[in-house]
Amino acid sequence: MRKNILKFITLLAVLALVLAACGNATEAAPMAAEVVTSNEVVAEGRLEPIRATNLTFQARGVVEDVLVKAGDTVSEGDVLVRLANAGGAEAQVVIAQNAYDTLLRNESGDRARLWQAYMDAQIVRADAEKEWEDVNVDDIDNRIEDLQADVEDRRTDLEDAQDEFDKYKDLSEDNAKRKTAKDDLEKAQEDLNQALRDLEKETRSRDEVYAVYEAALAVEAEAKYQYEISLDGPNADQLTLAKAQLDAAKDTLANYVLTAPFNGVVADVNVKAGEQVGTDTRAVSLADFGVWTVETTDITELEVVKLKEGQSVRLTPDALPDLVLTGEITQISNAYVQQGGDIIYGVTIRINETDPRLRWGMTVEAVFLEQLSD
Repeated sequence: MRKNILKFITLLAVLALVLAACGNATEAAPMAAEVVTSNEVVAEGRLEPIRATNLTFQARGVVEDVLVKAGDTVSEGDVLVRLANAGGAEAQVVIAQNAYDTLLRNESGDRARLWQAYMDAQIVRADAEKEWEDVNVDDIDNRIEDLQADVEDRRTDLEDAQDEFDKYKDLSEDNAKRKTAKDDLEKAQEDLNQALRDLEKETRSRDEVYAVYEAALAVEAEAKYQYEISLDGPNADQLTLAKAQLDAAKDTLANYVLTAPFNGVVADVNVKAGEQVGTDTRAVSLADFGVWTVETTDITELEVVKLKEGQSVRLTPDALPDLVLTGEITQISNAYVQQGGDIIYGVTIRINETDPRLRWGMTVEAVFLEQLSD
């Protein structure tokens, strides 16, 4: 790398000066060479995709299906690998998802249905109200009073007929007076029964209409209440429970099924169908190669102070010396590592271009361009 070459050239120059001084000690000391300084920083780094992950199972099992191969492009949520015991967990997710979706889907449908029920109840209540308003309650009450008086008269007639019959009840049934008294008693009872029926009918002509009106009011009030509470969505407790059950089912399924956490390319597949795997088995490596970054490995404390986020960088992959890329610093680590006596800080560079020849892990020379003065 350029950084190492520069160090090597500097070392050779110093060594040559020392040898020249030893071989010609009597000669006049040469003029000191002019030292050229630069704020330009050169570093080494490795090529990394903008996003990458190694996927592992959260449970032990036997691989049933490997649905991808290296180089495949996948979308977030795509199933990559399944274990043999994933079927039951998948069924539970479907059941929980359907229950949760039903609550959400029915929300608008139920609201429309409840609104229509409220409208229908208003119509029924209005009709019942109009019918009740058309009832002449005073006339009915007057007729009821007359019929109640008639009932009392018929009761009196019945009592008189009963008293008259009691005079002859012990006589022979063929006795003429007894037969007449009995016929009068039966007639008095029939007259009372009819008077009661007439009273009940007249009373119903008022009470039935009012009862229909009251029932319509109650139905309308309940329909309005049901519609208004539907405005707040599905029952909060039911929705919370359904969501919790869905999340739990998905968590269980995640133990047996690997899905893509983001859009990307399958970089490597490390499992085969029928293979026993555990939680420490790397199954699939997934990366997003749409954007590349470089993670530096050798920027010292003396160099890091010359850098800042947003600074432009020129990059050249060691394997592709003819390819020059540009980028900028996106992050400078606040943490450090000690390496060979040096304090090293990591710097992340986002590359502006891409090239089909670039590969994950390639070494790259990064030249941090000097910043113009403000």
